[in-house]
Amino acid sequence: MKQVVQNYKSGELALLDVPVPGCKPDGVLVRSAYSLISTGTELMKVSEAGMSMLGKARSRPDQVAKVMQSVATNGVPATYRKVMGKLDSYTPLGYSLCGVVEQVGAGIDDVKVGDLVACAGNEHALHAELNWVPKNLYAPVPDGLAPRHAAFGTVGSIALQGVRRGESQLGEVALVIGLGLIGQLVVQLLAASGVRVVGVDPDPVRCELAARLGAVACGDPASAAVESSVAELTGGHGVDQVYLAAGGGSNQPVELAARLSRDRGRVIDIGKCRLDLPWNAYYMKELDVRFSRSYGPGRYDPAYELEGRDYPIGYVRWTERRNLACFLDLVARGSVDVEPLVSHIADFDDAVETYQSLQGGDLKAVAVLFRYPGPAEGTAAAEAPVVAVPTVRRGGEVSAPARSAKAPVRLAFVGAGNYATSMLLPHLAQRDGVELSKVVTTTALSSVNAKRKFGFAEATTDLDAVLGDPSIDAVFVVTRHSSHAELTRRALLAGKAVFVEKPLALDQDELAGVLAAVEESGNDRLQVGFNRRFAPLLQEARKRFGARTGPANVRYLVNAGRLDHGSWYLQQGTEGSRFAGEGGHFIDTASWLLAADPVSVYSVATPDNSDLQVVLRYPGGSTATISYVTTGSPGFPKETLDLIADGKVLRLDDFVRAAVYDGRRKQWTSSRLSKARDKGQRAELDAFLKAVRTGGPMPVPLESLVATTAATLAVQDSLVGGAPVTLAGTR
Repeated sequence: MKQVVQNYKSGELALLDVPVPGCKPDGVLVRSAYSLISTGTELMKVSEAGMSMLGKARSRPDQVAKVMQSVATNGVPATYRKVMGKLDSYTPLGYSLCGVVEQVGAGIDDVKVGDLVACAGNEHALHAELNWVPKNLYAPVPDGLAPRHAAFGTVGSIALQGVRRGESQLGEVALVIGLGLIGQLVVQLLAASGVRVVGVDPDPVRCELAARLGAVACGDPASAAVESSVAELTGGHGVDQVYLAAGGGSNQPVELAARLSRDRGRVIDIGKCRLDLPWNAYYMKELDVRFSRSYGPGRYDPAYELEGRDYPIGYVRWTERRNLACFLDLVARGSVDVEPLVSHIADFDDAVETYQSLQGGDLKAVAVLFRYPGPAEGTAAAEAPVVAVPTVRRGGEVSAPARSAKAPVRLAFVGAGNYATSMLLPHLAQRDGVELSKVVTTTALSSVNAKRKFGFAEATTDLDAVLGDPSIDAVFVVTRHSSHAELTRRALLAGKAVFVEKPLALDQDELAGVLAAVEESGNDRLQVGFNRRFAPLLQEARKRFGARTGPANVRYLVNAGRLDHGSWYLQQGTEGSRFAGEGGHFIDTASWLLAADPVSVYSVATPDNSDLQVVLRYPGGSTATISYVTTGSPGFPKETLDLIADGKVLRLDDFVRAAVYDGRRKQWTSSRLSKARDKGQRAELDAFLKAVRTGGPMPVPLESLVATTAATLAVQDSLVGGAPVTLAGTR
C-alpha cells in the first residue's frame, strides 16, 4: 500500500510503498476514502523539517532540553547517534480521515466490515491507503453523511474540545483569533451554541468566510473595527471568552486577548501560538487562562487510546471518541457546515505535489482533502458496490380461492391512521361488491372510530384472529413503516392477498423475509401502494406520448416540504429515512414510464440531508433523476415530471395538468383538473380488488415491486459509500 512520509532531517516528502498493517485485536483495519490535511499542524511540521539544524533546535526547545538531558546521562557520542538516527528516519503524516472497515479485530462488536467510520490519531489515522485504528479512536459515520465531510471528524473534535473548555453560555460574546481551519469550526460551534462571535484574522478572505458561517463581525487584528464591534456587542465590557486558534511566533494574539476580554474573562488556547503573557494585563483583569488538549479526555493516555479502556460516562462525559461522534452528528444534522471549508481535493497519488504547493504558497487553502481510489470513491463502474436484487421464488402454485362472482370481497385493515382513513377507506366504504369485515389496531379506540366512520363489521386489537379468519379475502397493511414487512410476511403465510402501503421493507433482511414467505407459502398475491402509475392523467399522457424507440430521460422534482415537528416520519432510527418511506413512489413511477427496472443507483445529498438527488440508470441507456427536496417554497407544486425521448416531451404538472410536445408543436394538452388531484388511489384499488375477485394476476408484477424496493434501499447505500450502487439480478 502507499503512505505519505517525511524525513525530518532532510525535509524530503515521499509517497512510499509500505506493508499493509495487521488487524490486531480491539481495533479495525480501515481503507481510507478521504483524509484531511491539517493546513496548520501538518504544514508547521513540514516547514520545520525544511529548516537547518539550528532552526529545528530553535523551533523545538522542548526537544533540545531532552537532548541536553541525554547528553548528561549518556554522553555526546551516544546522544548524537540516537538523535541523528531519529532525524534520519521516515515519519508519518496525517491524523484525520474517513474510510471503510475492511477487517474487524477480536473484541470489536460495534462495527462490521463495510461500515463507514471516521478515524483519529497521528499514529492511526495517517495519510495511507490502510490504517489499523483502535476502538476508542474511531466512530461510525451517521447515515447520509458524505465521506469527505466525515473526514473532518478529528479536527472537528479539536475545535469542539476547545469550545467545551471555554464553557460557553447562551448569550455570551466570544472572540476567535485565527480563522484557519480550527478557527472556522470554532466559529460555527459557538454560533450553534447561541454565542455571538467576533472573528480576527489578517486574511480578508478568511474573515469573509467566517462571516458567512456565523460570525457577527470579523476583521484584521490591527483594525479599529474589531474593537468597536466588541464594544458595541458587549456594552464596552469586553468579550466573555477568547479562543486562540492562531499559530506563529507573534505575541499579538495573547496581547489582543487581554485587551478585548472583560474582567475575569476566559482565554482558551487551542492552537500553537506564542504565549508570553503580559503579566500586568492578565493580572489586573484576573483572566482565566485555559488550555485545550487536542481531541479531548483520553488523549495521550495509552490505556485509553491503545488498550481501549473507556472512561465511565458518569465521570467523563466527553472523551475523545464521544467528541468525535458528537461532531459527526452535528455535521450530519447541518448544525456545522464543512463543505465551504474544502478548498481543494487532490488525488492521493498527487500527495507530495500537493504538500509542496501548500508549502510554497501556490495553493492557498483552509482545508485540503486527499481522495483515495477504491469502491468508496466510485471512480469506475467495475468498482461500484453491488447489491443483489432478491430473486422471487414461488413455492407450490397456490391458486386464488374459488369464489362466487356475486360474493363480496371481504377486507380487513391492519391500521387505521391518517392515510388509511383519508386516502383508502373513503374509496372502499359503501362500494358495491366490497365488505369491510374487520379493522385491527393497537389501540381499541382507533379501531372503534374506524368501525363507526366507515362501517366495518368488527373492530378488534387481535391480529391473530384476523389472519386466522378464513372468510377474509385480503388484508390491508397500513401501519407505521417499521412493521410493514413483518405484517406482510404473516399475512402472506396466512394465505391472504395483501395490499401494503409503501415501503414494503426498510432493509434487505426485511425484504428477504417477505420473499421467504412467498417461497414458503406459494402465495404471491401482493400489491404495494405505488399509486401514481394508476393516475388517470398520467395514464392518458403516457398513451398520448406513444411508444419509444430510443433511450429516454425522466426528470422528477418532488418538492416534499418540511415535516411538522414531532412527526413520526422523523423517527429515522425506527421508521427509516424519509426517502426510504416515500421514495418508492417516484422510483416506481419512473420505472413504469420507462418499462424497465433500474440497474444502478447513485445518490448525493446536502450536508444536512434535507435535499437529495437520485440518479437511476436503466437498460438501454435510459436514466431517471429524482430531486427530492424539503427546502423549496411551499407555494410551488409538489410534483413535476418530464419524460424526454425521440424528440418528444411529456410534461406532468402536479397531477393537475399534462401535455405532450412533439417536434416544434404541442401535440396534446389535458384540461385542467380541480385541486383535488387524482394520484391514482381509486384506480389502484379497483385493479387490486379485480385481481382478488377474479383470481387474476396482481396489478404490478412482484418482481417489479422487489426491484423498486431494492433500488429505494440502495439510495442510502450510495449516500454512505459515496458511489453508485449496481443492482445485480434485475430483470
